[in-house]
Amino acid sequence: MVELFESDIRSNERRSSKGNQLKWESNKQWYKADYTGYEGLAEYVVSALLKHSNLREDEYVIYLPEQIKYGSQIYNGVRSEDFLNNDWQIITAERCYKSFFGESLNTVIYRTKSHIERLKRIVEDLERITGLEEIGVYMSKLLTIDALFLNEDRHTHNIAVLTDGMGAYRLCPFFDQGASLLADTTMDYPLVDDVYQLIDKVKPKTFCQDFTEQLDIAEKLYGEHIHFSFTHQDIDTILDNIPEGMYSDAIIDRVRTILYEQMRKYRYLFT
Repeated sequence: MVELFESDIRSNERRSSKGNQLKWESNKQWYKADYTGYEGLAEYVVSALLKHSNLREDEYVIYLPEQIKYGSQIYNGVRSEDFLNNDWQIITAERCYKSFFGESLNTVIYRTKSHIERLKRIVEDLERITGLEEIGVYMSKLLTIDALFLNEDRHTHNIAVLTDGMGAYRLCPFFDQGASLLADTTMDYPLVDDVYQLIDKVKPKTFCQDFTEQLDIAEKLYGEHIHFSFTHQDIDTILDNIPEGMYSDAIIDRVRTILYEQMRKYRYLFT
C-alpha cells in the first residue's frame, strides 16, 4: 500500500467519458484509483497479457495493482512508471488536431458518416501534423488491443503522441485500458448480469459501434500487426498474482470468463 497526499493529485485532459478517476504522481510513479468498478484490475491484466504478444515492452505502459491510501480512504487501483523524460510530453489527438486545424477532432469524426473514412481521416491528419509515417500501423495495433480486451472508451482524449514542444513527435506507448473487460460495474455492466450478454452489449465509441467491424477496417487499411501467445494457464497465473482481498472472487471469475471468450472469438490473432 502507498500513501498519497493532496500535493500528489494530478488532473489532465485525458478524461474518461464516464468521469474522472483520481490520479496522482509521486516519485516518477503514476497512480490511478478505481472509479466505476475494477479499472485497476483491467489495466493490470491487459498490460500483463500484452507481454505475451509480439509488441516490444516500450510500446505499452505496464500497470501493477496497488492499494492507495488517500486521506481517510483506501482505494484499489494501479501504479505505472512515468514514461516521459528528457522534456518530452504527451499530447492527445484531440488537442493536437485542435491546435493545428482549429476545430475538434471528435466533432470532425462524428460529422464523417463512413466508418472507413473516419479512421482514414484521423490517421492522415495526424500524419500530416506530426510527420510520423507509422500512425496507420499504430492505430491498427491500438484497435486490435481494444477489440480483444473490449475497451469501450477509446476516444480522442486517450489517443496520443509524444512531442518535445519544438516540432518533433514520437509515437506514444499504448495506455489507458481501464475501460476494458467490462470493468464498469457501477453503471453499465453490473456483476449480477449475464457476462455473455454483456460481452454482446459492449461497444466501442469512436469510429463505429462494433469491435469486429472496427478491427476489420483497421486491418484492411493498415494490415495485421499484433499476434498473441497467451494461454488459459497464463491468464490463470496473472489472476492468481493479484494481491489477496483486492477484488472479489466474482470479479476475478468474470474477468477470466471474458478473456477465455475473447480468445475463442479472435483465435486468428493467436500464434
